[in-house]
Amino acid sequence: MPSDDDARSKLIDYQTKKSVHINLTKSTHSELRIILLQMGLSMQEVFDTIASMICEKDDYMMKTLSEIERLKREKQIKKVSKTDAESIFDLIESDNPFD
Repeated sequence: MPSDDDARSKLIDYQTKKSVHINLTKSTHSELRIILLQMGLSMQEVFDTIASMICEKDDYMMKTLSEIERLKREKQIKKVSKTDAESIFDLIESDNPFD
């Protein structure tokens, strides 16, 4: 039977910790897991440490986030450009004087 200290510890963990769920591709998950197992690390330890580094405004992590932000912005610009191109072609097609 769990002691009062164990129950209290679990209650504190429940009250102070949050769960985060992320989706990774199967191949990314597998490769990450292999690398971390080889280093004796758990995903929990790694993601918790990375989150703490971001919260502490670690220079390396802030640069990494800026790079991710830049890549996301470029991807969105490319996505908009593709959509714009499709719209232009649709407009040209609808205004075709040879129909």
